[in-house]
Amino acid sequence: MKKFCHTVNWSILDQNELAADDLMLVNAAKEATAGSWSPYSGFKVGAALRLDDGTIVTGSNQENAAYPSGLCAERTALFAAGHAHPGKAVTALAIAARNSNGFTGQPITPCGACRQVLAETEQRGGQPIRYIMYGTEGTMVVEGGTDAILPFCFGADSMK
Repeated sequence: MKKFCHTVNWSILDQNELAADDLMLVNAAKEATAGSWSPYSGFKVGAALRLDDGTIVTGSNQENAAYPSGLCAERTALFAAGHAHPGKAVTALAIAARNSNGFTGQPITPCGACRQVLAETEQRGGQPIRYIMYGTEGTMVVEGGTDAILPFCFGADSMK
């Protein structure tokens, strides 16, 4: 038998500890929550991603009464970037969420479906994505790409 261990390294930073470009991405994600269509949950999520040429693309969650028909903020941003900027790698993704009480205290992380799309986006781009997840009590930063947040992912290589 072989045993393995998967380690994830992350940091929790105060807003004043964020690098200027990370803070700009967090602020874009926070602003993107204004475009959320979330009349059912009242949970507004915004995402902002940075492409390898510095372009920032945002997205917000879009709900539907038939819940599976909605789409998360991360995927709206990823699909918009893929359409408008084909061939550009995603280098960083920031996420922010708020409800009727304001922005969440704890950072929120991408759902499983978004992580799967992020994994393939990262594989296409050929470089790891930096994750910046905002919360009023601290911002979580995950280095090491999608493998850090989605070990054992299914991808194109899985079908070979």
